Amino acid sequence: MLVILDFGSQYSELIARRIRETQVYSEVLSYRTSAEKLRQLNPKGIILSGGPNSVYDEGAPHCDPEIWKLGIPVLGVCYGMQLMVQQLGGTVERAKRAEYGKAAIAIDDPTDLLTNVEDGSTMWMSHGDSAIALPEGFEVLAHTENTPCAAIAHHQKKLYGVQFHPEVVHSQCGLALIRNFVYHICECEPTWTTEAFVEEAVREIRAKVGDKRVLLALSGGVDSSTLAFLLHRAIGDQLTCMFIDQGFMRKYEPEYLVKLFQEQFHICVEYVNARDRFLAQLEGVTDPEEKRKRIGHEFIQVFEEESKRLGPFDYLAQGTLYPDVIESADTNIDPKTGERVAVKIKSHHNVGGLPKDLRFKLVEPLRKLFKDEVRKVGRSIGLPEEIVRRHPFPGPGLAIRILGEVTAERLNILRDADFIVRDEIKRHGFYHDLWQAFAVLLPIRSVGVMGDKRTYAYPIVLRCVSSEDGMTADWSRIPYDLLEVISNRIVNEVKGVNRVVYDITSKPPGTIEWE
Repeated sequence: MLVILDFGSQYSELIARRIRETQVYSEVLSYRTSAEKLRQLNPKGIILSGGPNSVYDEGAPHCDPEIWKLGIPVLGVCYGMQLMVQQLGGTVERAKRAEYGKAAIAIDDPTDLLTNVEDGSTMWMSHGDSAIALPEGFEVLAHTENTPCAAIAHHQKKLYGVQFHPEVVHSQCGLALIRNFVYHICECEPTWTTEAFVEEAVREIRAKVGDKRVLLALSGGVDSSTLAFLLHRAIGDQLTCMFIDQGFMRKYEPEYLVKLFQEQFHICVEYVNARDRFLAQLEGVTDPEEKRKRIGHEFIQVFEEESKRLGPFDYLAQGTLYPDVIESADTNIDPKTGERVAVKIKSHHNVGGLPKDLRFKLVEPLRKLFKDEVRKVGRSIGLPEEIVRRHPFPGPGLAIRILGEVTAERLNILRDADFIVRDEIKRHGFYHDLWQAFAVLLPIRSVGVMGDKRTYAYPIVLRCVSSEDGMTADWSRIPYDLLEVISNRIVNEVKGVNRVVYDITSKPPGTIEWE
């Protein structure tokens, strides 16, 4: 595998994904990881991420200097390159001209790290500091108009640095550079395949579970469905799925999903109608984090009660993914102290939300996977395309697509509007071009005119985004004609709505969901 040491970059997880696209396993670790720990892990290569700090700031995060003596190839990216230069005896200073956005690189050495990287190709820059003096033994591989040391190398020690970000899509030959580091310099083999993961996961599940029973909360999304198929392949009838209908599902979803898994796939599914319980928990609640907490808590309560009725079970299976783990953990660094701090954008009730006295042991076979990798796994083990290619749906469901208090009336309105959005997106052939398409209900009313009468009703927000993995997203430029059809249907068919608006905010600065 390759290890990415995270210095607080917004792109650290993206580096990991790019490495995995070369069919080599990668993992993000803290910059504090010691050289001894890395020696034990025995990675084929190490990548130092970018970060928000300047290496010369007091308290700026530094890696263990013994890393340079491990004999393992290292690639420093942006801050990672500057740290390499500084720790090995070079000089980094504030640049006379900062460089942000696209820049063309001029290649001085087209071999090794820059093989097949075109001279003059565009790379994505984001730095205010530059290396002005390189350590002994280093040489310049490439430069830009503003940056004399855009790529550097110590060929003998296999230490490399780039001032740009090859992992972002804006960098034209970024993947070629990454492949050079992975294959040519680190001499990795492309063994991180879907088939290899499935074989290893099945083997680990059987070894861990033995002849014990496993309980899985099935939501019908890609993650839980893939997990259900994977577990059923590994342990067969030892698996029981529980579908808890909390009342926040999309229109017709509960009936469709239970029938699909029971009758078509012959996987045991226990249906639990808990709609009234969940709605009662949200009475008067308007804060989005409080909603998530209450839904998560109630979910565990229902789950434990029902598991006792169906049990006994020794294991609880969860569809926790790698981004869930990363987002729910410490994901940034204090620019003043260099200390990692928790930056919780929104809580994931799959991670860290379980009670300490939970009597189940956990099984989380998908914990190391990104969303796109889960889809590949699902497809490889026979999950039908109608599930594999479903748009992601949040665990709290429609409850976090209703801003403010969740009521039965608002749920019915949103459920009907959301169905129309998805129906028309599919009808016009755009469903698989989008990452997500859904409706949001705002807790305000506006004046309208319908049938020569004054109305005072809710607005619906239409949210359609494009993305590769959900970590970043761009609003989708769907045709005006389609927007018109969706708007007309919602206003005419959904009682209580007289206005439809379109959200044209990307992530960042927004999030995909509104809460």
